[in-house]
Amino acid sequence: MERLKRLWAWVWKVLSTPAATLSLAFLTLGGFVGGVIFWGAFNTALEITNTEAFCVSCHEMETNVYEELTRTVHFSNRSGVRASCPDCHVPHEWTDKIARKMQASKEVWGKIFGTINTRQKFLDERLRLAQHEWARLKANDSLECRNCHSSVAMDLSKQTERAANIHQRYLFSGRATCIDCHKGIAHELPNMQGVEPGWQMPDELEGEVLPSASALDELRKAMDQAHVGLASMK
Repeated sequence: MERLKRLWAWVWKVLSTPAATLSLAFLTLGGFVGGVIFWGAFNTALEITNTEAFCVSCHEMETNVYEELTRTVHFSNRSGVRASCPDCHVPHEWTDKIARKMQASKEVWGKIFGTINTRQKFLDERLRLAQHEWARLKANDSLECRNCHSSVAMDLSKQTERAANIHQRYLFSGRATCIDCHKGIAHELPNMQGVEPGWQMPDELEGEVLPSASALDELRKAMDQAHVGLASMK
């Protein structure tokens, strides 16, 4: 115990001694070691908060959006590749990731004060929350989608002709981005009454029969023709 006291007294003396008595090398080494420790601790904490386990550690996420995710192709599919919460909601680039973490700090505030601590509260806020994410992905050109789905790597020959046609006309040209058409791809959609759907047929494609017209397209065309016929008989 006495030795421990003497050691502590020596450490305190060194730390409390004016810097002018310490060598530049000692200060540099001390700053470097301290910086490494701080940086390591900071990045460790950052990575812990960037895991799916952390995201679903609160019941607001686990019993709502995460439960929905488990029923989609992003969670279980033939390739065995799973997209986790951070893959879609946190940018991969470090500076963008830090900015996103700062924005998400208000979610801690919401957790503390129970903003969406019940299913009904979540449903009441769902449209607003969804629109916020849609706007964020629209603004960054669906960055998180493109981290996995590269347009350069797309094999259009393995897509339906309809999908390939639309991707070539709108995605590759920059006229549209992923989130414009693929809302609700990983979570259930909110009440969309009064909200434009994710995909609307562009004016230049109205009336055009694409090569891969599905049975639903044919049925829709037949119904439209029937309606026109009925209207002309009146």
